[in-house]
Amino acid sequence: MTKRRLSKSVTVATPEEAQAWIDGMVSAAQGGVDPVAATKRLAEYGEGVMTLALRGLERKTLDPYLAGWRKRVVPALGHIPVRMITNGAVDRAVHGWIADECSRSTVKNSLAVLVRVMEQAVRDGIIPRNPAQVTGWQREYRRAEDELDDPRTLALPDWESLTTLAAALVERSEDIDRKSWMWTVRRQTTPSPGGLVDKGTKGKRARMVPLIEEVRPIVARRLDSVAEPHSRLFTGPRGGRISTAVLRDATHWDEVVTKLGYEHLRRHDLRHTGLTWMADAGVPVHVLRKIAGHGSLSTTQRYLHPDRQSITDAGTALSAHLRARRSPSGSRLHAV
Repeated sequence: MTKRRLSKSVTVATPEEAQAWIDGMVSAAQGGVDPVAATKRLAEYGEGVMTLALRGLERKTLDPYLAGWRKRVVPALGHIPVRMITNGAVDRAVHGWIADECSRSTVKNSLAVLVRVMEQAVRDGIIPRNPAQVTGWQREYRRAEDELDDPRTLALPDWESLTTLAAALVERSEDIDRKSWMWTVRRQTTPSPGGLVDKGTKGKRARMVPLIEEVRPIVARRLDSVAEPHSRLFTGPRGGRISTAVLRDATHWDEVVTKLGYEHLRRHDLRHTGLTWMADAGVPVHVLRKIAGHGSLSTTQRYLHPDRQSITDAGTALSAHLRARRSPSGSRLHAV
């Protein structure tokens, strides 16, 4: 007997949140659930019940499930207490995997292992229902496939449209070279256990992106305002990393793009806009691939769909080439 009384505490922002937490603990205790188990984060809880949650599965199924848990579920949701995971949190995680261009089977396996772990939490009495049973992600995946097939359709039409959007909406400085106005993209910010963290880019490769004349004054002003060379160029309201939710709320993104007639525009579509415009400007495909950070050249080539004028110009160029070869001073064509 240690004569120690086990306790559990948490810090919240408002009395209402405190009362909700207390009510949750009382409800868990009445259901015979240990308060410590009731407040475990998903990563810790999952590791403890994984064998039970995945019982009955064949070995060939276990491996992709466990990979999905380790590489996608834990980084996206592992830091959240099990009782605080909602349908919305799971939905955002799944859509993030789709945006990262995970395959359909990868998304399916990652979601499946999450469903099983959360189902075990239901059986343990920690939560009343399974929040991982989300719907609609297959439709989102089909949309992502359409995007990869023809990403040009997602681009804004012209520079005026982009500046109008930027005006309505209202990286790190050490990675920007003012002499060449070249930005070296080395990292990205992503959710992980404990909050947002920096990690390598999706392809694990740094890439060079040119900062065109039109944006240099804005970047220069931000560079002049940062305190340290390693400071972030753009920060959140409290000076930290900018999350997707903070950026959306701070810029009133949804209402602004809807008002401007771009209701289907996502922030990622601005990347498609830049790559489409570079392709139309005649940037060679191998250079465009380096800027985009694509692993496959075929992905980059989808930005090179020619317009009607470029097709006409190609025919004109071929005619000029053939006329030159038919001229008395040039070599002659021979039918074979």
